[in-house]
Amino acid sequence: MADMPTTHVSGRDGVPDLSTVWLRVFLEVARHGSFTVAARTLGWTQSAVSRQISALESALGGPQLFDRLSRGVSLTEAGRTLVPHAEAVTESLRGAARDLAALRDATGGRLRFGAFATADAALVPWAVAAFRDRRPGVRVSREEGLTPRLLERLTAGHLDLAVVSTTHGAPLGAYALHHLLDESLYVAVPAGHPLAARPGPVRLGQFADADWISGGSRPEGTLLDAALRQGFRPRVAHVVAEWTAKQGYVAAGLGVTLVPALAAASVRPDVTLLPVLDEEAPARAVFAAAVRGRSLSPAAEAFVGVLREAAARLPSRLAGCG
Repeated sequence: MADMPTTHVSGRDGVPDLSTVWLRVFLEVARHGSFTVAARTLGWTQSAVSRQISALESALGGPQLFDRLSRGVSLTEAGRTLVPHAEAVTESLRGAARDLAALRDATGGRLRFGAFATADAALVPWAVAAFRDRRPGVRVSREEGLTPRLLERLTAGHLDLAVVSTTHGAPLGAYALHHLLDESLYVAVPAGHPLAARPGPVRLGQFADADWISGGSRPEGTLLDAALRQGFRPRVAHVVAEWTAKQGYVAAGLGVTLVPALAAASVRPDVTLLPVLDEEAPARAVFAAAVRGRSLSPAAEAFVGVLREAAARLPSRLAGCG
């Protein structure tokens, strides 16, 4: 049997810092009414148990916790007063151990993530559904926003992960990036457009004189950066934020717009998508971003894996996984 050393820790403000070992020993003695049986249960020597009780009594200011009888021991009034407090402390520690184990195994805790709008159209829903099915004990919360805003929230500690893209020129190099997919682009034209009858790959330069529908009045930091790279500045005729509204403008013949592959599956039937030649508009990359140097929780690590599965499930016409 082990002979445990007695430990005494001084308290502050007159309140003793009690060793959890003392409390565990105290509860075993109280439960069995015997130093001998408690020692046998703990795998210690009887003298070690006696010293732990003496150390606890000393730390509490000297009240006797047990009356030593000819056959075993019984709790004193001070001992009976201590029992519920000792039980609360030990149960709290057991609860902490359970919660920490749940975090370690990703069966509990929380996951806070954000995603840009088109990732919510095809990638994120499947990932969330699969994650909740596998990790029902994890509390999941989600935010939607543009990549720069999501990165701000991530840096401030309000998010554990952010699903972001290379659009908007955000400084992604400052983050730990988990590559999910490379996303191709389409030009959305009305069903009656001359090119809609033969919807093959197009060059963006073919639309240099077209009216464009965009989420911003300037192409910089938007999908229309692709046009700037091809040597022309698109004429933004209508500024429209929502993808569904953009489609309405296109269907009405008010202009054309760029559609990322993740939003392609939800395009209305009176709009035709023309794939943009890759060499004309390099695919934008989509990542799960985390703060570099900050540890990912097991739940966040598991969610990255599920996001990768979701990316791999996308139809090839939507996104090319790298």
